[in-house]
Amino acid sequence: MSQQKEQNRRLILVSRPHGAPAPANFRLDTQPVPTPGEGEMLLRTVYLSLDPYMRGRMSDAPSYVEPFAVNDVLGGGTVAIVEQSQHPDYQPGDWVVSQSGWQDYALSDGRGLFKLQGPVLKHPSWALSLLGMTGFTAYMGLLDIGNPQPGETVVVAAATGAVGSVVGQIAKLKGCRVVGIAGGEEKCRYAMEKLGFDHCVDHRRDDLAQQLKQHCPDGIDVYFENVGGKVFNAVLPLMNSKGRIPLCGLIADYNSTDLPQGQDHLPLFQGAILRKRLRVQGFIINQDYGDRFEEFFRQMSQWVAEDRLVFREHIVDELENAPDAFIGMLEGKNFGKLVIRVAADQPGEQS
Repeated sequence: MSQQKEQNRRLILVSRPHGAPAPANFRLDTQPVPTPGEGEMLLRTVYLSLDPYMRGRMSDAPSYVEPFAVNDVLGGGTVAIVEQSQHPDYQPGDWVVSQSGWQDYALSDGRGLFKLQGPVLKHPSWALSLLGMTGFTAYMGLLDIGNPQPGETVVVAAATGAVGSVVGQIAKLKGCRVVGIAGGEEKCRYAMEKLGFDHCVDHRRDDLAQQLKQHCPDGIDVYFENVGGKVFNAVLPLMNSKGRIPLCGLIADYNSTDLPQGQDHLPLFQGAILRKRLRVQGFIINQDYGDRFEEFFRQMSQWVAEDRLVFREHIVDELENAPDAFIGMLEGKNFGKLVIRVAADQPGEQS
């Protein structure tokens, strides 16, 4: 089913996942396209961002943000076109970043919208990634918390993902030695040949700790954490004194329902923090750095204009394929930033 003018496809969360999400947790339905009232506009989704944080919001455990409601449309960042407008600041054909969620159409009163203009319209989906939340996350987490210095060693997990790929490239721009951690030979090769990392190790191999030690002979000064689990256990012993760990995500544990079996690594972690005087800081990009988006956007746009960054998207067509794509992302099947192309519009076109 393709996007239509009269029907609004919506993906509904019908039950909370226990462990890994499954297709049965989602339902696709259709409703008539809503009509905007005074001061409102109708947004038509073109791109939908799928991100690991959404797994946490599918659960009702205490968190930094409200969970998705059962029997309601799943939330998410989108790039959309204004189809109809009764809002004085927006006209039909305007491109905006919104939070329309997993659906074709949504009403908006303008709050929280970001109008796309200028060069970003050449790659409007990048407003959800390189020039949007994921790029913003990489930039602020690395530079503000990691504070990398020329000549230091920076290690980044999920190195070819939406955040990790940008972290590593910014670290290189700052004069650091960069070692990535990724899943599989193809991703590791991409990190070195295309992203310019000094090396990349495969976390699927049994000798992960030995690989890291070999390629980080002077230890690790900054570790950008996206994964957790066995990857973190391999990194921790190599952290240098006064090392910094920006903690962005823990995707290895997002589907866990019980505490891990085996050795309790918490005492080792606490001891390392004390002995090595490590700085470990979790952060939520919009809550901690929302007032610094313009700073990020200005610098990142300059690097993009100068062709100093490489970015890869994993585009999946059609809204109904979003659940399978999301499930695959949590299993590491995506290669680059995962985006659903809900409609095939190109910049400047109107329906």
